Amino acid sequence: MIRGVVIVGTLLLGVGVVAAQQDLVAQRSALMKANGKNLGTVLSATAKGDKPYDQAAIDAALNVLDDSAKKMGALYVDSTKGLKAEGDFQPSPKIWENKAGFDAEVAAFGKAVTEAKAKIKDLDSLKATLPTIGKQCGSCHEGFRLKS
Repeated sequence: MIRGVVIVGTLLLGVGVVAAQQDLVAQRSALMKANGKNLGTVLSATAKGDKPYDQAAIDAALNVLDDSAKKMGALYVDSTKGLKAEGDFQPSPKIWENKAGFDAEVAAFGKAVTEAKAKIKDLDSLKATLPTIGKQCGSCHEGFRLKS
């Protein structure tokens, strides 16, 4: 009887661990999609003139990116290495092989977003500041993302 309870408990614990890992992968995917949406359809579209300048929308997009930078590092734990996300892009194993480098890229992205939040007050400041965010985002993608 006790042996059966231990076996069932162990199986349930294992299922819980797998579910938690998959949840982290789903959170990473959602975070990256939100970043892409806010960079592409809000900030870049406004800078290009495809959307009218709306400070509230700019601030909201920057807040999403700022929140993302704060959460990102915690979503790439060792237990999720090699787990696949939905979509065309996957995290590179280099994230776990060079965690310090990845963390530095995330910190640089966060710094760029924080500085942008203080600087962007009109269309001209958006146009001047947006390339820095894009450069930091792209730099991390170059080293730590794979196309499926």
